Amino acid sequence: MTARVLVPWAEMAIPAELTAAVWDGNGTPPDDLDDVEFYVLPYDQGAEPVNLIPRLPSLRAVQTLTAGYDNLLPLLPPGVQLANGRGLHDLSVAEHTLALILAAQRFLPRWFAQQRTGTWDRAHTKSLADSRVLIVGYGSIGRAIERYLAAGEAEVVRVASTARPGIHGIAELPTLLPTADIVILVLPDTPATRGLLGAPELALLPDAALVVNVGRGTAINLTALTAEVSSGRLRTALDVTDPEPLPPDHPLWPLDGAIITPHVAGGSDSFYPRAKRLAEQQLTRFAKGEPLENLVNLVN
Repeated sequence: MTARVLVPWAEMAIPAELTAAVWDGNGTPPDDLDDVEFYVLPYDQGAEPVNLIPRLPSLRAVQTLTAGYDNLLPLLPPGVQLANGRGLHDLSVAEHTLALILAAQRFLPRWFAQQRTGTWDRAHTKSLADSRVLIVGYGSIGRAIERYLAAGEAEVVRVASTARPGIHGIAELPTLLPTADIVILVLPDTPATRGLLGAPELALLPDAALVVNVGRGTAINLTALTAEVSSGRLRTALDVTDPEPLPPDHPLWPLDGAIITPHVAGGSDSFYPRAKRLAEQQLTRFAKGEPLENLVNLVN
């Protein structure tokens, strides 16, 4: 008897040993999913696809297309494997990070505003080249960001949870922040990372430093950051916030020193072909009884 899987795309290479039901996360899930053993979660479709997990009684494995997975662990029935999408978003997030930095350093919001009014008012700008950039959360995404920064001839300082050769520990931030022109946060939402940059840490940054967040919004105390940007002392470029979505009346929106995008760094055209390839490879492993890649939990 063939195993049944639930996938988000109809145009997928499904191994002959498997039969597939398709649900992209929109509308109502298909009926009769009691025999689904492998579930590839639709990407960026809110809570409903996630909440389907406990309602699949035959489930043996879940493949998420995100790197983060903490919200899924409480929903997994005992014995169900979870694999994440580590590496899928690296280039998309790195591109977006570079775009945010260049937009801020080269004053692009100012020039865009002038374009709408037909104004020709020139000024010299900041630069990425020769800037000292802290990457806080130096994993696979951080390494991808570093390649772009190296091409721009920036000085990169790597920071991870613990120190190792060539990489500073996060405990060293008090001595690193005063030397930084740009700080990039690429952190998950964990008890250790929440509020990592609060008012005391932000106060250590030099005037006109740029704070970039493409990880999770909880890593920054948004009230403290808004106060610093409102005063004109610091600048920020954010793809994530806490709360999220950022309320439309939040005081950070209109500030000249702020660039805000709505958590879109990972969702570029390059992501979807890579995600589909990973899902197909994982289905093949599942069909052959081989271990899945990117497993994040151990089950008996």
